[in-house]
Amino acid sequence: MTTGGSGGSPPRASTGIERVNPPELARPSGFAHAVVASGGRMVFLAGQTALDGSGAIVGADVVSQFERALANLLAALRAAGGEPGHLASLTVYATDLEDYRAHARELGEVWRRLAGPRYPAMAAVGVSRLWDAEALVEVQGLAVLPETPRS
Repeated sequence: MTTGGSGGSPPRASTGIERVNPPELARPSGFAHAVVASGGRMVFLAGQTALDGSGAIVGADVVSQFERALANLLAALRAAGGEPGHLASLTVYATDLEDYRAHARELGEVWRRLAGPRYPAMAAVGVSRLWDAEALVEVQGLAVLPETPRS
């Protein structure tokens, strides 16, 4: 079994998150096969779409909507005391998986710019519609934050 994320990241972050990529599975690109989280506090992040502050969907394509949805998810994570490296799992819901796959390179660039080089365990799920009718993509996550020291 090999550990570590893509991009040469260290096998363990300071948060107790270990990315596991067994050699018998295809090399992951844009995700980790498994993530082991030890200790810490779990943060369950609600699904986020490309809503702006007024509650309107912004962005006309899957890449711009993914960027806004991911930024919204990361804003919620930061408000809970976390950072992108604390993400253990992310689920992407897309109304057009073919379009999502066709833009994989651009989506990866957005991920690296906003969240960094480490990837959580991820899944992409095709759906017929999201809660916000204009939304093309929604992201939902789980993060593990280090325990806060007790005084």
